[in-house]
Amino acid sequence: MVARHHQIDFATGALVFPGGAVDQADSDPRLRRLATLADRLDDAALALRVAGIRESFEECGVLLARPRGSSELVSGKRLLDLAPRYREPLEQGQVTMADMAEAEGLELALDLMVPFAHWITPPHMPKRFDTFFLLAPAPVDQVAEHDGRESVDSVWIRPEDAIADAEAERRTVIFPTRMNLMKLARSATVGEALARARSQPVVPVLPTVERVPGGRIMRIPAEAGYGASEIHLTEIAGPGNRVKIVRMVGPG
Repeated sequence: MVARHHQIDFATGALVFPGGAVDQADSDPRLRRLATLADRLDDAALALRVAGIRESFEECGVLLARPRGSSELVSGKRLLDLAPRYREPLEQGQVTMADMAEAEGLELALDLMVPFAHWITPPHMPKRFDTFFLLAPAPVDQVAEHDGRESVDSVWIRPEDAIADAEAERRTVIFPTRMNLMKLARSATVGEALARARSQPVVPVLPTVERVPGGRIMRIPAEAGYGASEIHLTEIAGPGNRVKIVRMVGPG
């Protein structure tokens, strides 16, 4: 996970998963011959996975790609050459993922990415997002490192520890991230998390909000797989729009 820069207007300083917005270039037609699984994905799903690979590379230097014709992911040694030449130009829009894949003989490993969750910001919020969460196993010999611009820190952390840090107010973790950490915490290993994600349909979550004395109640679809359909939150005094989960009510 990465810690967002304090000058960014959304989730300032929060511990988040690497990510960002889909760019127009993530739909480049060339990507259909530069990515595995592309023939099984529609244009929107293809762009989402390409964006996930690009943002992970930009924000934390992890690259889910293979040398063309190889079954192995890009090595840590190769990454040390690619990262300085492409991470910032990609972020600045000076090159695209298709440009990099063509120039470097790479194939984007879309087959490793498994849909995990889909959250949509409630209508009453001033800034809204339509966010997809994807899981992928990290390459074992690549070293993740935050970019120092959008992200100012990075950490490998167990979901349970991130949740405990949020509970103790040692870290800021926004509500959707917190819920997805709780969902991830049900799996003891990467393999188990991926298997669970493959076996469960992704149900869009558009929370409804009811304000009550001292806080609010968030309602989400029971079938989304979070083990609750109602989450009772209390407001936390201080800067920002922070809340604390005080009770979760199961479906029914």
